[in-house]
Amino acid sequence: MIPDLWYPVAISGDVTDKKPKGIRRLGEEIVLWRDIDGKVVCQGARCPHKGAWLGDGRMKGNAIECPYHGFLFNPEGKCTLTPAMGRDARIPGSLKVPVYPVREKHGLIWVWWGDDRPESELPEIIAPREIKENDRVYDTISWNKPVHYTRYIESVQEFYHVTYVHRDHWLNWLDFMFLYGTKKKFGLDGKENYLKATMIHNHHVETDDDGMTFRYSFDHGEEDNPERSIHYVITFSFPCMVHVETEAFATTSWFSPIDEENTEHIFRVYEFPQLKPILRHEKLRRAMSTLQCYLEKFVQDPQDFKIMARQEPRISGGGVNKFIPVDEMNAKFIKTRARLLREARERREGTPAAADVSDGMVGELDMATDETRTGQPSTAAETKGRTSARANGRTRNGASSGRNGSSPRTGGAPGNGHVAGNGNGSNNGQAAPESEEVRNWSEDRAAARS
Repeated sequence: MIPDLWYPVAISGDVTDKKPKGIRRLGEEIVLWRDIDGKVVCQGARCPHKGAWLGDGRMKGNAIECPYHGFLFNPEGKCTLTPAMGRDARIPGSLKVPVYPVREKHGLIWVWWGDDRPESELPEIIAPREIKENDRVYDTISWNKPVHYTRYIESVQEFYHVTYVHRDHWLNWLDFMFLYGTKKKFGLDGKENYLKATMIHNHHVETDDDGMTFRYSFDHGEEDNPERSIHYVITFSFPCMVHVETEAFATTSWFSPIDEENTEHIFRVYEFPQLKPILRHEKLRRAMSTLQCYLEKFVQDPQDFKIMARQEPRISGGGVNKFIPVDEMNAKFIKTRARLLREARERREGTPAAADVSDGMVGELDMATDETRTGQPSTAAETKGRTSARANGRTRNGASSGRNGSSPRTGGAPGNGHVAGNGNGSNNGQAAPESEEVRNWSEDRAAARS
């Protein structure tokens, strides 16, 4: 189950006019190709004749050719030739493949995954200023992992896990030296400082006017020496973009759902500003970005994956995970995703969703709290939340499928619960108060149900 939005499904350069590219995204099989004008076409990947995989087909004129019997399908999805019936044969109207709205922007190919709308009524692709205004040289690669996209997104929305997850591989010394090492000791004190960086200072989350982009600003460093910290700004935009920026580096990830169990990670690294005066040739700076891409793919990401592969539930939600104040970005993501699922369901059905309709969340969303006795929850509400979590702990939801037609339909409605509020540092175990924005979400949700 996913909100109705534009989703990045492939890197632009991976789709050419030489051969179709068949992929699986959002629970369905699709094929991408370029017409004679270079425009990207996105269609269902199965030939309606006998179910052959069109990703193995060929380009022929302004059409894609089925590899099984040579049927041709034009950019509108209509079959224009069935060789076994001859050139002048009357072709049945049902011999067609679904066509999906597609756009090419920011170096990626985007597919609209939502309700049927005229092209003129489709919204713009959500892209924050970190993407729209970024003119730095970059490189982009992709890979997939058997992780639900919500967990993948969460792993990059915060950085206080890095001290524990990324400490052992020998290539992590690059991070130790250049991010945490001091010039006085030629970076050799990097690992010592890295292991001391356990606390988040000065954290703050802001939301753009559209309500779809969040910016999380914080310092990651030592508890006893806050001045020795690295400043991060993490920007998240729906449905699945996370941009990470520090003084030393900038990266963007798009986590495109393949299905309920798998995610395509599209990863981009931008040139180092410090290297621009030294590496004057653009190709050299791009090569450095390419190197960083592959270090992420083969070193850093596998370390994160070892953790994510064992997380439960596999889909992020409330009730079973206890957030702390520095998790506010995660909490905003989960709550806003639930709202978008509800709105998608309401648009499709034309009525407000019932209070007991699943929204794709697992139980309720709440904060870690004090307990009055060891092993006993402090309130009846917390007991109820835990019971709900156990009852829903095996829920699995992701990209919906099983639809026939020209565009996908997915949606949902939100559940009950409360969200982590703002925190400004250590709170001695107490849950931080809800932010005004979180209260507004709760009020909007309640009004929608009344």
